[in-house]
Amino acid sequence: MLPVLNVLFFVAHDLLIVFNLFGWIWPSTRRWHLLTMGATLFSWLIMGAFYGWGYCACTDAHFAIRRELGIHGTETSYVQLALHRLPGVTISRLAADGLAVGALVLILIATAVVWLRDRQNPPGRAAKGGFLPFANPDR
Repeated sequence: MLPVLNVLFFVAHDLLIVFNLFGWIWPSTRRWHLLTMGATLFSWLIMGAFYGWGYCACTDAHFAIRRELGIHGTETSYVQLALHRLPGVTISRLAADGLAVGALVLILIATAVVWLRDRQNPPGRAAKGGFLPFANPDR
């Protein structure tokens, strides 16, 4: 059962990361994206205040399964593990943390921009002005 859980954690964690990276793009997934980002921030910041900043409950559970399987890699973060597993890249913990935090900041900025833009111009309502002269038929 543990080998199956190991694979399931790889799939689920990778899908969560990809969704966190790109879920803000499509209006139909933005509410789910807000939920997954909230859960991620809760884990990193709130739980992280007790377990160490950037704590990830998924990574903790996955690494526990890998230890039970006798897999003792040198990776201490999921970013390190994912990069090493997929393209064979080895990076330091500091670089992995920097990559994760940098991506998080960019995602939060992108999310805020699209939510603010949608608040100003709800879907279904034609945007006033626009960047192109022909975007506003009232001109």
